[in-house]
Amino acid sequence: MGVADEQIRVSERVKREIERRRREGESYNDVLERVLDEEGAGDFYDGFGRWSDEQANRVREARRKSKEKRKRRMHERVEDDALRSSTRRS
Repeated sequence: MGVADEQIRVSERVKREIERRRREGESYNDVLERVLDEEGAGDFYDGFGRWSDEQANRVREARRKSKEKRKRRMHERVEDDALRSSTRRS
């Protein structure tokens, strides 16, 4: 990185935030470039709201069924474990 061509003014709050994010050996410019690159990589919420209602409902229904199936399997395992445990005691 070369010498800064320009200076910018930032508030004390912004300066503190940059310093908080600053890693060992990083300049303020390095921090800003890294943070801007991270933001450019995409936000977790970028894709939200892009499905039609029908697509979203299909996914919700599939998740609901999957959750029910997991609960059923868990209950079956508990029952199986209880049965095996009571059989061993006999």
